[in-house]
Amino acid sequence: MTTGGAGAPRTAEPPTEFDTYQFVMLRRPEGRPAIDDEMADRLQGQHLGHLAGMKEAGHLKVAGPLDDQPDDTWRGICVYQVGSLQEARRLAELDPAVRAGHLTVDVMNWHTPKGALCFPE
Repeated sequence: MTTGGAGAPRTAEPPTEFDTYQFVMLRRPEGRPAIDDEMADRLQGQHLGHLAGMKEAGHLKVAGPLDDQPDDTWRGICVYQVGSLQEARRLAELDPAVRAGHLTVDVMNWHTPKGALCFPE
């Protein structure tokens, strides 16, 4: 770590190695099909079951809903580590809520300094 003199902010050496995750934003699409409360509850249970299955299979590191977000169509975030955007998209699109048209996915790579994150098994 270096300093730039009295009162100057400290700077650190930049990371040289990175871990790559696939970041999936779950969004509520415009014009999604209308369903009754019973079907909504069933679909939510299937959605949560899908996420639990992805975690159990070792594909999904963590997922959760959003709150107080600036755009109400943003519903949740999933962090996969499966090696490619295509595989993360394929797995995310198996979600029953996505297949039913109640959620859509945006998939992108997310790079963090190597070892910066750890996830319980």
